[in-house]
Amino acid sequence: MTNSLIFATGNRHKLDEVQSFLGDSFALSCLKDVGITEDIPETADTLEGNALQKALYVYQKCGCACFSDDTGLEIEALNGEPGVHSARYAGIQKNDQDNVKKVLDLLQGKENRRARFRTVIAYIDKSGESRFFEGEVRGTIIESCHGTEGFGYDPVFMPDGYDCTFAELSLHEKNKISHRARALQKFLLFLKPS
Repeated sequence: MTNSLIFATGNRHKLDEVQSFLGDSFALSCLKDVGITEDIPETADTLEGNALQKALYVYQKCGCACFSDDTGLEIEALNGEPGVHSARYAGIQKNDQDNVKKVLDLLQGKENRRARFRTVIAYIDKSGESRFFEGEVRGTIIESCHGTEGFGYDPVFMPDGYDCTFAELSLHEKNKISHRARALQKFLLFLKPS
């Protein structure tokens, strides 16, 4: 039996990626599939808050099981920034290159370049109960961009245990170790207990 879930995203590529991860026992719909075309507010000051805000918005409109995620890059030397503001760190235009440049500029001359990517999934079941699933990957911010794969801060993030950035890994390789994959693994274990 296939279970239906709404993923609170407008990004079809992200939907396909998560669908392949969850397998064919779950049928995912995105926002457009359920008639939600407006931008969902993300005004919380934590990843958990933003993920829950998006999931609640969808649940209140549709009344069925749904989930959302929010991701941030947290850099030790920048007191956890950009964090919840990762997508808009250099401005509301949400430009990846501008965001990366801002991070590299702020880290100039700093020895501590430790960072982590963190993803939080907020899930709301049919009865309205919510749960959170978190994944993280630790690494280092290198001094210049390397690689052409991925998006966001991938060209400057080198995960621990690797000598290349996320942007130098294939999508398949990145998805084995990424923060989103780790959060999805926990989510999947919850959805399909053995």
